[in-house]
Amino acid sequence: MDTTDTMRERFARTVSRLLDDDPRLALVLADIGVDGFRAAARAHPDRVINVGIREQLMVGVGAGLALAGMRPVVHTFASFLVERPFEQVKLDFGHQGAAGVLASAGGSYDWPGGGYTHMAPGDVALLDTLDGWAVHVPGHPDEAEALLRQAAAGDGSVYVRLSAGQSNAAPLPVGGGRLVGVRQGRGGVVVAVGPMLDSALAAVEGLDVTVLYAATVRPFDGPGLRATVGAAGAPDVVLVEPYLAGTSTAAVNDALADLPHRVLGLGVARRELRRYGTVEEHLAGQGLAPASLRARVTSFLGGGRPADVVS
Repeated sequence: MDTTDTMRERFARTVSRLLDDDPRLALVLADIGVDGFRAAARAHPDRVINVGIREQLMVGVGAGLALAGMRPVVHTFASFLVERPFEQVKLDFGHQGAAGVLASAGGSYDWPGGGYTHMAPGDVALLDTLDGWAVHVPGHPDEAEALLRQAAAGDGSVYVRLSAGQSNAAPLPVGGGRLVGVRQGRGGVVVAVGPMLDSALAAVEGLDVTVLYAATVRPFDGPGLRATVGAAGAPDVVLVEPYLAGTSTAAVNDALADLPHRVLGLGVARRELRRYGTVEEHLAGQGLAPASLRARVTSFLGGGRPADVVS
């Protein structure tokens, strides 16, 4: 597979192919992303729908297509897909029992120059208030393609959170919804979500900790985490998420409810960084660059244990 493209570019190519292959599939846009689907719109003018800058209508049209028996894929920036039309996501999809695929772009701050209107660190937490949504957070374009294909072929409600500004160097196996073991240790468990994996691995280099990878966060793989914590004998868990800090701490606490444990949720803070900057500067400002992550992880885990003491 081509690994030089971004997740958003892979999204356009993948969905265009799926439109050719699956007559049940329909794509709904609100001006953003239209250029990537020019050829698909010419080939399938009845199933590639651009409603203009009307995000609430975009979600409503997607739900209507679902109620008519289609499988809608609805796409724009996360702030315009989840936050602005949240009432339509809640009522048009959820209340009516409709199901489809919401595929976002922009992540938490992929385009800092767009300002706070184009940032959505609270999107996953907001969807957590609704019932039945699966949430995928791929960390690489190959993972994004696999999860998009899975979502398009299914029948449930799925949110696929794509990032153009953050990506891991290599993909991992995804699609089963399970946590993937990346390395083993005895001094704690670090759960890295999506594009935070490479930074998390750099942060814990040389430390005796287990690292798990999550590209699917809802439903959260509680049994997998519980088994890992039990096997490692390490009840301290650090979550590193590319969106609002603490979004998945409740899921971890539920998984370990009858076990003594501690949880540290790292991610994007509620405070607003009011300078545009770059993605890298926002990561540093949120304490999510490797050096900052290492300091926060080792402080929580009591300084960590060097990996070279492992027998």
